[in-house]
Amino acid sequence: MSIAPFAPSSPAASRRGDCGPAATPRHAEGGALLPVVGGELRVPLVGGGEARYANLDYGATAPALTTVAERVTRVLPYYGSVHRGSGLPARVSTALYEQARQTVAAFLGAAADHEVVFTRNTTDALNLLADAIPAGAGQVVFLDSEHHANLLPWRRREHAAVAVAPTLGETRARLRAALAARPTALLAITGASNVTGELLPLPELVALAHDAGARIAIDAAQLAPHVRVDLAALGADYLALSGHKLYAPYGAGALVGRRDWLDAARPWLAGGGAVREVTWEGTDWHEGPARHEAGTPNLLGAVAIAEACATLDALPSGALEAHDRSLRELLLARLERIDGLRVARIWVDSEAAIGTVCFAVDGYAPGHVGAYLSAEHGVGVRDGRFCAHQLLGRLGLPGGALRASFGVGTSAADVERLADALARLVREGSRHAYAPGPDGWAPLGDDRELPELL
Repeated sequence: MSIAPFAPSSPAASRRGDCGPAATPRHAEGGALLPVVGGELRVPLVGGGEARYANLDYGATAPALTTVAERVTRVLPYYGSVHRGSGLPARVSTALYEQARQTVAAFLGAAADHEVVFTRNTTDALNLLADAIPAGAGQVVFLDSEHHANLLPWRRREHAAVAVAPTLGETRARLRAALAARPTALLAITGASNVTGELLPLPELVALAHDAGARIAIDAAQLAPHVRVDLAALGADYLALSGHKLYAPYGAGALVGRRDWLDAARPWLAGGGAVREVTWEGTDWHEGPARHEAGTPNLLGAVAIAEACATLDALPSGALEAHDRSLRELLLARLERIDGLRVARIWVDSEAAIGTVCFAVDGYAPGHVGAYLSAEHGVGVRDGRFCAHQLLGRLGLPGGALRASFGVGTSAADVERLADALARLVREGSRHAYAPGPDGWAPLGDDRELPELL
């Protein structure tokens, strides 16, 4: 009995990009790079009319790739219990789940001593890792610019929160001093800022941690959808990511990294699937990923992440980065011409960034601007403090800001629509009155109809 038609690629095949239903890149000059679900969604405008939705909120939750949605639909008839059952659906589901683990490992260039644990998201993965650090191993060092997912878990342990400096060089020096001050178990660092999109020099930080006798964990929630990561080549010890930011919004994430801490740690969840044997006298826990994956696994989430990895892997080398760079340069060039609009950045000397831009508009609350963009122009951005309260305060934006973030489904037309709408707001103001409410800012007398599914 063969289940090959449903199997994701082997690690080698994944690197070649010849797995599963391939998505054909459709990137023309200024066009989207890959098709996504909802790419042609029409949304109502306040006062009447509608517009194609310009989704510039990929940094919060990215839409599903069409290949991912098609893969999940294809798998659903065979959906069954993973690691439980002898029927065909259970056998197919178990094979798909374990092959998804291999595909994710190959996509990230996992080393031989790394394992892939499927989690709910990046937050879940980093909390798992925080619980797995051996007692007495030393402090955890992190920057105060981190997303709360890579900041709050470590505060339960001995830690040093390092204040970011105006330059990357001085920030590295501060990290080096913190690593040398006390025995350190782990340096926990983001790969790309979820606020400004700026990239950190990961090879240098890996060397910095290892020179101090520490391990390093990378929060790749924002990095993995935009920049190819090779863990083995980089020499990093752990990486966490979320499927819902990697074009696979089906409720799964992953922690990838060295198995010794994970195999020795208490199980993240206590329950079925994590055990070899249970008696009244005690419990014999599994080693490996199963140790931290108690309960019925999220098969569709794992399959979705694997398909997203395979689709991105099939893109030409450098295509992701080039797409980001062209759109970011276009947006920055347009924003620079708008009076009273300030683009935020952490470091004056940072050069590389993903497709994320943070900004504020003088005289307008971020929520007002976000509501205006949506209601009058059909543009979606994020407003608020982006789960990075300390960083927003450091950037002089304690009340929040706006963030435009894009990905493979974004076109130059989407970016131009955002810039045109912001220029119009500064020049003419909004056509409608807006006010904050229990669900955020909204136009007064909002007459937009919600979809029937609500």
